[in-house]
Amino acid sequence: MSQSNVEAPPAEEVLANIDIAEILNRIPHRYPFLLVDRAETYRAHKSIVGIKCVTINEPFFQGHFPGNPVMPGVLIIEALAQTGAVLMSKSLEVDTDGKTIFFMSVDNARFRHPVRPGDVIRMEVEVVRSRSTIFKFKGVAKVGDKVAAEAEFAAMVVETPKA
Repeated sequence: MSQSNVEAPPAEEVLANIDIAEILNRIPHRYPFLLVDRAETYRAHKSIVGIKCVTINEPFFQGHFPGNPVMPGVLIIEALAQTGAVLMSKSLEVDTDGKTIFFMSVDNARFRHPVRPGDVIRMEVEVVRSRSTIFKFKGVAKVGDKVAAEAEFAAMVVETPKA
């Protein structure tokens, strides 16, 4: 029996625990419009899993809907987009100094299950394709084992105009 000298390819690097401090350096969103609290896993140019802990203190619950609070679906899509922006920013080594990641499009959005106060949203975002500073994503937002929303979306990095 002979041994092969061929080495296995290196395992794909997976980074975990992107905390709120790094997220604040990566995207310009702030309270009350910051919709991602942390990321559990990150694969450069490939995927990210973001987390949003939804509380009754979210300002949108005041009017959506009194007595029956439900997170607006469009904000679930925004949370997916912000998670994708963290992936882009980290993959391209772009911070909020002089550059902004803009949401370009959303396709095939589907809302499957309501998100309510106390829920933890798991935002699974993967890169479908990328070219230079434009990324196309597919995202799924889950609460437990239920899909809350899913969509395909695109974003691009642009220079921030100086004031």
